[in-house]
Amino acid sequence: MLALVLAQGAAAQERARVYIQIEAQPSLSEAETSLRGYASALPDVNGFVLGGGWYGIALGPYEPSEAADLLRGLRQQGRVPGDSYLAGESEYGRQFWPVGAGLGSSSGTSGTEPPVAQSVTQVPVTSAPLGETAALPEAPQAAEAPEAAEVDPLFDPETPAEARRSEAGLTGEDRRMLQVALEWSGHYAAAIDGAFGQGTRGAMADWQRANGLEVTGVLTTRQRERLLGQYNAVLEGMDMTPVRDDRAGIAIDLPMGAVARDRVESPFVIFGSGGVEGAQVLLISEPGDRDTLWGLYEIMQTLEIVPLTGERSRRNDGFVLTGANSRITSHTEVGLQDGQIKGWTLVWPAGDEERRARILGRMQASFERLSGVLDPAQVSDDGQALDLVSGLPVRRPRDVAAGFFVDGQGAVLTSAAAVSGCGRVTLDGGHVARVVQQDDALGVALLRPDAALAPRGVARLRASLPRLRSEVAVAGYPFGGVLSAPTLTFGALAETQGLGGEERLARLDLSASAGDAGGPVLDAGGAVLGLLMPRGDAARQLPEEVAFATDAEALLAFLRSAGIRGSESAGEGVIAPEDLTDVARAMTVMVGCWD
Repeated sequence: MLALVLAQGAAAQERARVYIQIEAQPSLSEAETSLRGYASALPDVNGFVLGGGWYGIALGPYEPSEAADLLRGLRQQGRVPGDSYLAGESEYGRQFWPVGAGLGSSSGTSGTEPPVAQSVTQVPVTSAPLGETAALPEAPQAAEAPEAAEVDPLFDPETPAEARRSEAGLTGEDRRMLQVALEWSGHYAAAIDGAFGQGTRGAMADWQRANGLEVTGVLTTRQRERLLGQYNAVLEGMDMTPVRDDRAGIAIDLPMGAVARDRVESPFVIFGSGGVEGAQVLLISEPGDRDTLWGLYEIMQTLEIVPLTGERSRRNDGFVLTGANSRITSHTEVGLQDGQIKGWTLVWPAGDEERRARILGRMQASFERLSGVLDPAQVSDDGQALDLVSGLPVRRPRDVAAGFFVDGQGAVLTSAAAVSGCGRVTLDGGHVARVVQQDDALGVALLRPDAALAPRGVARLRASLPRLRSEVAVAGYPFGGVLSAPTLTFGALAETQGLGGEERLARLDLSASAGDAGGPVLDAGGAVLGLLMPRGDAARQLPEEVAFATDAEALLAFLRSAGIRGSESAGEGVIAPEDLTDVARAMTVMVGCWD
């Protein structure tokens, strides 16, 4: 009895074998071409008629546990499509590959070893070059194998009544997913509610008609698989995989065919580009409160992976950031719950919106909070740098120049060249400003911040120049904004006009850099003598210690034409160097030019 039970169990296990369904093709010729390619690289390759004009390619059959492990490995190696799945033997019709595999099968579900009549003598098949049919040796005439019955490729064994019964076993999520796929295919435009009413039935009928199938308004099991296969084809190769990170306390589906785990730099688990250039994912995890959350909201917007153009929304318990430019599209969702801040960012190459939207939806639907949170101290040496936040590059302006405040509402004078061709202009990195007046002949521009500022100091302009060789200083940003405060560079007044006799220019003996352009030129008492001009074009190489400034008299006339009176000075005495530094820093501002 025990032997009988074991034998019955073994037989049941044999009957439960499964295939790895890897592909379906709409014609026999396309299926055979694809089969040859797979058969040259993988074992156990089979071809089956699926019905509805489709032909399936599958590996197997295998025991279920063996098949699951094999499928996982093949996906990771990229040897089968990412949407491959396990299917039972009953899902397949007549087998047509390998050649002759379906002979003698009465059920149409034969495996790779078809039944052979006992009276038939088995003979080896002569090998043939790829793409040619091998010649079979003649079998004894008394033992001819029966011919396989012709099968209609459009035949679907499931009747409408059977389709309704199988449909009744669908979960609510399954039904909504079918509506989503029908909407994507252009046949459904109503609510995604899982209710198969008149609108859904009409959409199913339209889809069947468009695919050359019998129009019933009820999808069979194979038709549902085909519809979902069409919908998911865009994700082929993305290998959407459930990822669980216990250190971060996050579980989420990620496109592991597009990204690869890189490193941990608190508060981020960073997945860099893998199979898709420019793709990136961050898992965000840190302990904190509302202040920490809002601080993260501000910091995230300084990163290169969060472009400036896009919607931002912030609430007491979370925020959403979107951004797009010519290179990437970025989406971030973060929430605060029980003292833990968790979320994620998806960065995707521009121009691939359908795939990005599909991946984004999967991430949103699968995101789950687990116990645990990243240690805030988990930052490597590589992740600590002035232009990095937790190992991620901070967005930097294209060019940095200097300017100075000329009224109490934050109006700024700077070089016209400093703001030429800028997509966006900022003051001290965080205040957006616009050009309200410009004089290209004079080489100056007037900026006004979008929101009024209250500067610590306003320039006092000295219309009369001091005597030649007097000490002067220019305040600017010679290190390209690495230092947040302006730096003073000292020199002397060399001439009260330009090299060509220009009366509105003063020549300075002073070594200035590009980041100093637009900055105030001060006398020894802190009055502004002029605005430092950028160095000339590269075709005219002047000595490094030669610089030029537009004089204060011309600046005052420009300001008055813009409706700003300007503060004047007669040049009062000399102040200590440290006081001069304080005066300069109070009025000088960094002007950023952004693409």
